[in-house]
Amino acid sequence: MGAGICGTWTALLLAEAGLRVTVHERGGPDLASSTSHWAGGMVAPGCESDGAEPVVVRLGRRSLDLWRKHLPDVPMNGSLVVAHPRDRGDLDRFARQTVGHRTVGEAEIADLEPALAGRFHTGLLFPDEGHVEPRAVLPALRERLERHGGTIRFGSPLDPAEATGLVVDCRGIVARDAFPDLRGVKGETVQIETAEIALARPVRLMHPRWPIYVIPRPGHRFLIGATSVESEDVSGVALRSALELMSAAYALHPAFGEARIVEIGTALRPALRDNAPRIEARDGRIAVNGLYRHGFLLAPALAEIVAGYVTTGARDDEVMR
Repeated sequence: MGAGICGTWTALLLAEAGLRVTVHERGGPDLASSTSHWAGGMVAPGCESDGAEPVVVRLGRRSLDLWRKHLPDVPMNGSLVVAHPRDRGDLDRFARQTVGHRTVGEAEIADLEPALAGRFHTGLLFPDEGHVEPRAVLPALRERLERHGGTIRFGSPLDPAEATGLVVDCRGIVARDAFPDLRGVKGETVQIETAEIALARPVRLMHPRWPIYVIPRPGHRFLIGATSVESEDVSGVALRSALELMSAAYALHPAFGEARIVEIGTALRPALRDNAPRIEARDGRIAVNGLYRHGFLLAPALAEIVAGYVTTGARDDEVMR
């Protein structure tokens, strides 16, 4: 149940294990109302070790391997974190709190990202990380699923109580019947377009309020994100959030000031009290939720845990109940 990133990965690995799988998705193929549609798609366990639970980092590292195995063409060029001199203390703190990076100086930053030459004196490179384009990889994963005999039914809302067979619930924020403590955390993004700048990898700019990242997209586009607001109002993006996001991009490089705004969007990330993922299995039903702001980072590893439990009974007690 659910064809977002968690449901699609889970269906794929179950189908690869030889099970007959049908995915029911209440929305259309574009998933325009889903969290996955508006996601950044970063696969960055090292960067996320700043503040994330250790289980997120562990599962994220495994997910990196699964992304490389199943979609070897996705960019795995690392992540770059930079800061202006006034925010050097934030960069130093980030370095202390995270793992898997090395310090890079002005010359190496210019070599990695020529567009940023001369703009930053020091930064952190997380060389083993990557990023995916959600709106491209979801169709690619669905194609792989169908090649393994899986079926996807869009516009097909399904009541868990009426489903037959083994039910795997990946409905995200709407699954409060399975997770009463589930809450929505609002995330906002801006997509812009400019041919004046090229980036090879996501770049995070240390910011006094929240981490701001700029992710390259095909067609000279860039996704700027992302806020984390404890609110479930997704009627629109707040003016302050839009200003913060676009101002941060301008601070990364002034040429972004001339970029064309393509899209501004928001979605709810499903989060539990500890902001860590959880898998619950009982009575012929498995529910996966709580991916928070780490959907594309966690989904492959969580799917592997579900597939292992279904096929062999193996458990991961850190996330399973």
